[in-house]
Amino acid sequence: MLQTLKTCFGYDSFRPLQQDIIQNILNRKDTLVLMPTGGGKSICYQLPALMMEGTTIVVSPLISLMKDQVESLQANGIAAKAMNSANDETDNLILRRECMEGKIKLLYISPERLLTEMDFLLKDIRISLFAIDEAHCISQWGHDFRPEYTQLKTLREHFPEVPIVALTATADKLTRQDIVEQLDLKDPQIFISSFDRPNLSLSVKRGFQQREKTRAILDFIAKHPNECGIIYCMSRDRTEKVAETLTKHGIRTGIYHAGLSTSARNKAQDDFINDRIQVVCATIAFGMGIDKSNVRWVIHYNMPKSMESFYQEIGRAGRDGMKSDTLLFYSLGDLVMLSKFAAESGQQEINLEKLNRMQQYAESDICRRRILLNYFGEAMEHDCGNCDVCKNPPERFDGTIIVQKALSAIMRTDQQIGTRMLIAILRGSYSEELLQKGYDKLKTFGVGRDIPQRDWMDYLLQILNLGYIEIAYNEDNHLKITPSGAKVLYGQEKATLVVIKREERESSKAKKKKVEKEEQKLFSVTTLSDDGISKELFEKLRILRKKLADQQSIPPYIVLTDKTLHLLAAQRPTSMEEFGNVSGIGEYKKEKYGADFIKVIKEFLAHT
Repeated sequence: MLQTLKTCFGYDSFRPLQQDIIQNILNRKDTLVLMPTGGGKSICYQLPALMMEGTTIVVSPLISLMKDQVESLQANGIAAKAMNSANDETDNLILRRECMEGKIKLLYISPERLLTEMDFLLKDIRISLFAIDEAHCISQWGHDFRPEYTQLKTLREHFPEVPIVALTATADKLTRQDIVEQLDLKDPQIFISSFDRPNLSLSVKRGFQQREKTRAILDFIAKHPNECGIIYCMSRDRTEKVAETLTKHGIRTGIYHAGLSTSARNKAQDDFINDRIQVVCATIAFGMGIDKSNVRWVIHYNMPKSMESFYQEIGRAGRDGMKSDTLLFYSLGDLVMLSKFAAESGQQEINLEKLNRMQQYAESDICRRRILLNYFGEAMEHDCGNCDVCKNPPERFDGTIIVQKALSAIMRTDQQIGTRMLIAILRGSYSEELLQKGYDKLKTFGVGRDIPQRDWMDYLLQILNLGYIEIAYNEDNHLKITPSGAKVLYGQEKATLVVIKREERESSKAKKKKVEKEEQKLFSVTTLSDDGISKELFEKLRILRKKLADQQSIPPYIVLTDKTLHLLAAQRPTSMEEFGNVSGIGEYKKEKYGADFIKVIKEFLAHT
């Protein structure tokens, strides 16, 4: 395993869980993998594909995603191809022959094409593994449900002996269960990697008007010179207006939304991937599965509709593990518009609840990373230090008794109530439903009448965000106590809450001063010179990478990632052996690019 990892991908060690996942697949066991964007999911099926006899079939939802993955594999000298609507019949004829001769190790295919080939190509080749990428698409509970994915259960019927691995970056408990059922996975081992992306900073700006947003965005981009980023907007019209403003300020900007022609969208995506533009202003139609590793920042001009969408979109920054920044603008207008969309959707209740959790994230005074991780069922015991709340910490107090009162009321109702009923019980408020259920007889009835209703709402939001309770969407949104919450309830641990401050409206002058102060604190940009690496050498290596990429008509990050360029600028190898020892450079890339990069490094050293 390690030898294949080093030879083919240029890495000396596995990331957390990768080795266990690969071993499980090599043992021909069904597997479900939850790993954040940039966490190394692809290696989990690509490496076993190289070690197993036959061809691995990778089911992927988008042509752009397949193209990206295939180019990355081919850049490492690995036999990978894609079968989709972009191919003509001659391409497919050659591809079929190569598959039947066992020359292709990984075949990427869309779910629609997979179903049409079920009784044809797939029956004629030796299949080692089925890898279902972006597996959340299969679930009605997932944020990107696609009906054609639901037919993938037929894989188990047609190929009962072939192991299946399902992979996704974002899936809550309900979605995970649904993936297992929809794919008919047999006793799957479920691997849940940490959802934490510590290299991403998290910041929220609340209540900014259009002009304030524009100023903040321009300041933000100015602190990221020559670094690529994405600005997500709610509407097509807004993407065009934001792009127009940035272009007027001399920033190379593209537009991507569903209202554009296919050729215009493809051009914008291609220009961004190949570093011909710095910024893409896009609706959520952009970016799924794009493995561009050197996106250094993501801005949400409007609030996303769910935590899953938000997590996936910010995950497009810093895929190489290097420091990257994210910024979310949040306004009441966004909330009203998104609530309307959710109310009119086919899954009104669940979409409104998901939006509610997104709102809670945006409004919270708790460490944002803890909220994000808790949403995906991962408890974090400490604050992250890399979000705006941590950088400007609010005042806190020992809130154990308040938390215990709430948890006790939930427990005494057998965890069968929602937030509204819970507050009614705590406040001692009578209602017909409350009396019918006998909740007025509970010991906890009225124990929190000294706390105003709106403060209870705030405290319950904090209790939820701290991971002491969770909401069961599939059980009428009832509140459930988590293991962390049980520790507080039974006095094993204390709970710290944030002091609620009801600020009066500030004067516009004071507000402006505060906004400027916040902005100064918020944006901390790490430049390459911070760790002693020459910006000049990095820039020379970046120019060479672009030249080599253009010669082959592939994106620069496929030649070498920013992280690998960073290591080259730090380690300055001057021999092929030293070059090959740099992380991210396998045998194929060593032979292909070593001489060119070593020449630039030697020339730089000769002049310093």
